[in-house]
Amino acid sequence: MNTRLSRRGLLTSTAALLACGWLPAQDGRPPVATPRATDGDERFEPNWDERFTFTVTPEMAKAAGSGDRAIQAACDYVSRLGGGTVRLTEGTYTLRNAVWLPSRIRLQGSGPETVITKIASQTIKLSEDSDWYDQEITLAEAGQFQVGDGVTFVTKNPHNGSQTVIKRTLTARSGLRFKLNDGLRENLWLSGEPTCSSLFPLLTSENTADVLIENLTLDGNKAHSANLNGNYGGNIFIQDCNRYTIRDVVSRNSNGDGVSFQICHDVIVERLHSHDNADLGIHPGSGSQRPLIRDCRLERNGLGLFWCWGVKYGLAENCQILNSRTYGVSIGHNDTDNVMRNNEIRGSGTFGVLFRDENRGKDFWANRNTLENNRIIDNGGDDGAAIEIQGKTRDLVLTGNEIRETRGPAKRVGIRIGAAVGKVSLSNNTIEGFAQPLLDQRPA
Repeated sequence: MNTRLSRRGLLTSTAALLACGWLPAQDGRPPVATPRATDGDERFEPNWDERFTFTVTPEMAKAAGSGDRAIQAACDYVSRLGGGTVRLTEGTYTLRNAVWLPSRIRLQGSGPETVITKIASQTIKLSEDSDWYDQEITLAEAGQFQVGDGVTFVTKNPHNGSQTVIKRTLTARSGLRFKLNDGLRENLWLSGEPTCSSLFPLLTSENTADVLIENLTLDGNKAHSANLNGNYGGNIFIQDCNRYTIRDVVSRNSNGDGVSFQICHDVIVERLHSHDNADLGIHPGSGSQRPLIRDCRLERNGLGLFWCWGVKYGLAENCQILNSRTYGVSIGHNDTDNVMRNNEIRGSGTFGVLFRDENRGKDFWANRNTLENNRIIDNGGDDGAAIEIQGKTRDLVLTGNEIRETRGPAKRVGIRIGAAVGKVSLSNNTIEGFAQPLLDQRPA
C-alpha cells in the first residue's frame, strides 16, 4: 500500500513546518542543516520521499458495517506506523460515529465525489438516573441505537439550570442499558429531563497535531439531524489541537457549524466551500491563536465567519462570504490583532461586519483589528448597516474598503459607530448608496 507522496504533503517535515511558520526562529544555536530521525525528536525530521498510505473504499466501509469503522481502522493503523496518508476513493461513506483523527496524518479524498455523511439522528429520553461517576445510561426505548454509535447527552444542570452537553460512544449493552467509552463526569438525573441523541461531528479530534484534511465533501444530513451546538460539534470539530490544515474541502448541510475549532493554534483553512449550514460557516473558537483563513467561499450559512472569544493574530483574506442569514462576519470578546482583507461580504441578513458589544469585563472588546480592501455590498435590512461597531471597541483600522448599497438607501447606514466606541481610523474607504454613509454616535 506504500505510495510516493509529494514533499508538500509531508506535514511533519521540517521544510513544511518552517514554510507554515510552525517552528520558532533560530536563537543563536547552529541551524539543523541535515536532519536525522532521532528517537523522541519531533521538531526536525528528514523530508522523506515516501510514507505509508492506506486506501479505503466504500466497499470496505460496507464490509466493516459502517463508514466510520473502516476509516477509523485505517487512521489508527497509519498512526501506529508513525503517520502517513489515509486515502478515500470516490463514493459515499455513511457514519454512525465520528472519525477521530490522530496526529501526523493526512486524510485525503479523491475529490468532491468522496462524500462523508451520517445517519439520521434520533433522540430518546433516559429512563434511569445516572450520576457523574457512572459509565452507563439506560434508555426509555431502544430506537436505532447500536454498540459503537456516537451519541450526545443533553440535560438541565440540577444546580443552576444551565444546559449540560456530554459526547460519548456506546460500547456495550444489555437491553436498554448501555455502557459508555468513558465516565459521565456530569449528572444525568431524570429531574433534568436528559436525552440521548445520535449526534456527533463527522471528523473530530482532541489534543493532536500536524493533520491535513483535503479533497473531499462533508455532508451533515441537516434535513434528518437535530442541531448540535458549534461548541461541541460541526462537520469538522477539533479541540486543543495544533497545526491542522483543511484544504479543498466542501462542508455542507450541517445542522450546526461547517467547521469549528476550539483552543486550536495555527489552523489553516484554505479553499473551503462551506455552505447551507444551519449555524456558522467557519468558527475559529475560543482562544485559538493565529488562524489563517484564505480563498474560502462561505454561502447561505446562519453566519459566515464567527471569531469567537480570544482569537488573536488571525488572517482572513480573499474569501467570499455570501448570503449569510444574520452576519457575514462577527468579531467580539477579546478577539484582537486580527486582519480581514480582500474579502467580498455580500447579502448578509443583518450586518455585513459586526464588532460585537462584549460588556463582560474591563476590556473584552474586539480591539486592534484591521478591515482592509474588502468589498462589503448589499448587507442588512432597510435600517441595517454594512459595518456595525458596538460597545467600547477601540483601535480599529478600516481602510481601502468598498462599501456599497445597490438596493436603494432606505434607512441604511454604511458604517455605524456606537456612542462608547474608542478610536477608529477611517481612510480611503468608498461608501455609496446609503441614507447615511457614516453615522458616528460618539460625543463630539
